Formats: sequence, C-alpha cells, structure tokens
Amino acid sequence: MTPIEKTLELLNLHHRSFFEAKPFADETQHPNPSDTRGWSQILVSLLYQKKGLARQKGADIEDGSDVKAASAWDAIDTPRFNGVIKAGTKSELSGNMASLDAMPKLFFVLWDNEPENKRERCRVWVLRPQHDTIFREICEKWYKQRDEGTITSNNFQLHPPRNLNSSIITNDCGNLIYPLLFSAEWVENQYIVTFFDESILENGLCTKPTPEQESELQEQKKALSKAKRELKKIEKEATEIIAVKPKKTRKKKD
Repeated sequence: MTPIEKTLELLNLHHRSFFEAKPFADETQHPNPSDTRGWSQILVSLLYQKKGLARQKGADIEDGSDVKAASAWDAIDTPRFNGVIKAGTKSELSGNMASLDAMPKLFFVLWDNEPENKRERCRVWVLRPQHDTIFREICEKWYKQRDEGTITSNNFQLHPPRNLNSSIITNDCGNLIYPLLFSAEWVENQYIVTFFDESILENGLCTKPTPEQESELQEQKKALSKAKRELKKIEKEATEIIAVKPKKTRKKKD
C-alpha cells in the first residue's frame, strides 16, 4: 500500500469515526469525541513518511518537526492554530528564534468544508522554518512586540482559511500564502485527493498575498458569513414552525 493509499484509508476511518459518533454526542449534548491533534499527527506521519516519538515528550515528529491542527467540524470556538512558536515555557528554545532553527518542518492540518459543494475536506500546509525568510520575519516581529509588551500573550496564533478556498493564513503580524502540500475531499462514501505536491516538502516557501488576493479572501469571508446568517434564519423559522401546534377543533353536534 502506497503512502497516499494509507493516507486515504486513515481519512476514511476518521470520517466514519467522527460522524458515527456525532448522533450520540448530539443526543447526550457532549462534544464529539474527536482527537483532532492525534489524527492530524498520524496523517502527517503518513504523508511525511516519518514517525512520531511514541510516548516521549518533545516534538511531534522524530526529526524535530511539529504539527498544528484545527477543525471547523462542530466547532464551539473559532478554530485556530495555537502555540505555533514557543513562548512562555521553561525550554531553552522558548521565547526566541532558536525553536525555529531546530525545526525542520512545521505542518498545519485543517479539517473543514469546501464552501461550494459543502464536502468535508482535509488540507495540509507545510513550512520549512529554517529557510522560510518571510515566515521568520513575522515570528521575529511577534517576539519583538511580546518583549516590548505590545503583545501580552504567550500564544502565537495563526488563523486558517476555514471553509474558504484560500491558502492565506493570517496573523496581526502579517498574512501569508502558505505552501499547500495536500488536500482531499469526501465524495459520496470516501475521500479523494484533490491536490498533492510532494516537492513542497523540500522547496515550499511562503509568499506575500497581493492586494487582489487579500480582497478576494475578504469577499469569500463576507459570502460565508452571509450564508451562515441565512442558514440560522432558516433554522430558526423551522424551529418556530415545529413549536406551533395546531389547535384542536371540536366537531359540531347535529
């Protein structure tokens, strides 16, 4: 079995596990028991062909690479990539660029829906932190603002393009187009690969979006927000209709 075939098998298993558990989670009013982080790490290992550290502490991948994950499926809070760079920990690599110098790859896994056909989708972007100058500039800017007190949080967050056809991932210190490694969509009863470029692992670099690309992203966000509002309105109206019980009428006596 090829790495891609194994990847698709894993994605299919994840989809079945998530949506077979969903009715029980909804009925009992608990979150769906999906370990987004764990599934994403296994997915990256299959694509990258490198294992994790089993139960040892440290990086997510044996070569020192890390995996950040976010899921828009049944999300309560806004999904983000959290703790992208180290800060506020006791590690010697925390709070400076040394953590990126020691990291060969940085993967981002997003589980969302394709906005036009609404299919479940999984996308993976990958950075080469030691070589990606533009990404490093953003990190240096964030560390500087944190040291100056402009930023008080230790959590460097990136905002993924949830349910959008874009690879622009945003942060207050800068928006960038991140190198897309892999994308797959759920079609009927299985995932199909819609994009895969293995060369990105060795030569992918971030690029700055053009004003036109930034504008297109904002238009997509507006359209998505409008669609969500309309859906909520329809759901509210349907709930109100169900709640209204027809009055019983008494038959007139002859």
